[in-house]
Amino acid sequence: MIEFDIDLKSAPEFISASQTLKFATMRDELEVSQIASPQNLAASSIAFAANVQDESAGVHGDLGTGRFILLHDPNEQEQWGGSFRIICFVKSPLETDLGSDDMISDVSWDWLTEALARHGAEYSQAAGTATRIISSGFGSLAGQSDHAELEMRASWSPIGGDISRHFEAWQDLVCIMSGLPSVAEQVGNLRSIR
Repeated sequence: MIEFDIDLKSAPEFISASQTLKFATMRDELEVSQIASPQNLAASSIAFAANVQDESAGVHGDLGTGRFILLHDPNEQEQWGGSFRIICFVKSPLETDLGSDDMISDVSWDWLTEALARHGAEYSQAAGTATRIISSGFGSLAGQSDHAELEMRASWSPIGGDISRHFEAWQDLVCIMSGLPSVAEQVGNLRSIR
């Protein structure tokens, strides 16, 4: 279970939706923590960061990272199609040959929509971008080998009040983009006993 703070001055609908995050199954491969929410995007928000951990190397962050933000505006913004919006960001390193493949952007969007479907996270108004970055060193960095990264920025409007399903799908996306399995082997499906 993840621990986090909610501004109790927020609208009751936001507090209730945020509380569902406490029931999300957490991926062992990720270090997830609450971070400061961006200001002025909505009346209420809560944000989290995730870093892929590599216990054998004792490192994290360079293997994959992500951000998850839940926004709430009781005035129901028209472009959201409701009063809630989820924004996510995921970045991970890629093998250089994968980074040069034009299809990897399409595949990364499929990873997101499949993760949402797998967790039963209903949504509308989905939007996003996938960016491939290939870096080459020059000058004093000329000896550095080429490397690639994949970034995804996406947003969608959750349907229903159970945000935990969306939070679990985001965790899966961070893991998948980092080359880990879509479902952790040691995580059982607890959905049926909730």
